[in-house]
Amino acid sequence: MCGIVGYAGRRQALPILLDGLRRLEYRGYDSAGVAVLNNGTVEVRRAAGRLENLVERLAQDPIPGGQVGIGHTRWATHGRPSDVNAHPHCDCSGQFAVVHNGIIENHAALRRRLEDTGHRFTSETDTEVIAHLLEAEYDGDLAEAVRRVVAQLEGAFALVIATRREPGRIVAVRQESPLIVGLGRDENFVASDIPALLPYTRRIHVLENGEMADIRADRVTVTDWNGKPVQKAFIDVTWDADAAEKGGYPHFMLKEIHEQPQALADALRGRLDPDGARVVFEDLSLTPEDARRLRQVYFVACGTAYHASLAAALLTERLAGVPARAEIASEFRYRDPLVDEHTLVVAVSQSGETIDTLSALRAARERGARLLGIVNVVGSSIARDCGDVIYTRAGPEISVASTKAYTTQLAVAALLAVYLGRARGTLGDHQARELLAGLRDLPELARETLDQAGELRPVGEALAQARDLYYLGRGLDWVTGMEGQLKIKEIAYIHAEAYPAGELKHGPLALIEDGSPVVVVSTQPDLHRKTASNVQEVKARGARVIAVVREDLDDLGAEVDHLIRIPRVHPFLTPVLAVMPLQLLAYYAAAARGADIDKPRNLAKSVTVE
Repeated sequence: MCGIVGYAGRRQALPILLDGLRRLEYRGYDSAGVAVLNNGTVEVRRAAGRLENLVERLAQDPIPGGQVGIGHTRWATHGRPSDVNAHPHCDCSGQFAVVHNGIIENHAALRRRLEDTGHRFTSETDTEVIAHLLEAEYDGDLAEAVRRVVAQLEGAFALVIATRREPGRIVAVRQESPLIVGLGRDENFVASDIPALLPYTRRIHVLENGEMADIRADRVTVTDWNGKPVQKAFIDVTWDADAAEKGGYPHFMLKEIHEQPQALADALRGRLDPDGARVVFEDLSLTPEDARRLRQVYFVACGTAYHASLAAALLTERLAGVPARAEIASEFRYRDPLVDEHTLVVAVSQSGETIDTLSALRAARERGARLLGIVNVVGSSIARDCGDVIYTRAGPEISVASTKAYTTQLAVAALLAVYLGRARGTLGDHQARELLAGLRDLPELARETLDQAGELRPVGEALAQARDLYYLGRGLDWVTGMEGQLKIKEIAYIHAEAYPAGELKHGPLALIEDGSPVVVVSTQPDLHRKTASNVQEVKARGARVIAVVREDLDDLGAEVDHLIRIPRVHPFLTPVLAVMPLQLLAYYAAAARGADIDKPRNLAKSVTVE
């Protein structure tokens, strides 16, 4: 997820670009840049870090004028945050400038082809190939060149392009990644999100997949990629700036819950081989021979990432046939763990800066273990410390309580387990195809799961009155319960505990009394009847039961007080869907209690001190 803004009009472009980037900085803040067309040149300024670094760069090296330009604030997916990897990107001759949101899956093949014909690259990004392709394809008409270029691209992209060859014009094109056009008087705009445009216009077009906008000061023309005109309806935006930044949602957390389908699509993009039985990890140095030499796998993490690690360990044992366990990083680092050169230690972290996880990694390295990171932030400390890294591509997560970072960690963990299972020869072709087909379906199934959000609101609001709350499940369902109880603790300040359902009779059942709310997760066909027995046990003691059940399984008995169905998916993938209703229940309970949902008390987004 990145912020894009573009302008063509009669005013100076640079102040408008910088103002738009400030309003979009929540979409990405590891680098920023602008390109302004000025007197037959493309003036580009870029800087790593927050937008203020770019402002300082411009103070030292100003752009004197120009009424057409594009800008970008970046959340890295390819190439670490740096000046050279910041957008906009240009071709060798400096004729074309490109800003991009998304992932070009076939960038490596395109780069090799361009290098073979003499093109020289300066960055590590996937985006730079687009600028070089434009240089190769341009024959006097920017829109036609863009059409020929996008026909060669695979993946998701929102592109905005300018060229000194046609200085009064910018071209924008969308495939999967969002892009909107703002309509003004003698000026027009383009951006990745509405907040960038609110000070200048509230009349917009929303570009759809496969559409292109040719933007000039006096007109906007929208066509499909074949050049056929598209008649676009106008939308008049009524949101204020704060609501627009949250996409119309009252809190970032709710917005990020609903961003999970897209985040999952981004996490999986380019990693599922078209033959249906193989996982592709770009630049992963862990070979099949390395995988076969492994004798154990540790997943180390904290908080929500630890819960993702619990699922990762279960899947790795089942699919890769190697002992695997999840460890709380702050415990792992202090107990002289028995790891060696035959151990893979996987650090799981949204920020990549969690101090306890970093320390656990360093302890493992000292003992000779191989390191791999599953992180969201490109160029973070964990990413740099690990020999290999798999990025979750969840985009910026503003709310302290993690949602989309967690579900993308689960998806990547499933990919890694399949990868290891295929490499070690423990996962057959048929089962691999089933799992990868399920992963392909996850984004759409996530949308279906979230469609019931409105029905969950009164259930969550009722939980706001609870003093104690209990979560039950078995296997992967217990893992989901662990994350559910953490969410309601974090944001609603309600005491909650998650137990393996089989442990109920070993003590926790004493806590159940008349009216006790119990959330039961049951999505595993082989454990469903066992869990149903536990439901009867708590109901016999007066519990009020909320059950999350896979749609093809029975309803755990008529005594369930509220039944939440999730779509059918491979049992190993149900944690991705089953946690979403629990996120929503926590959110609605917190909202009913008037809590500060995005910034819960006493908590920070990234724990960087011990």
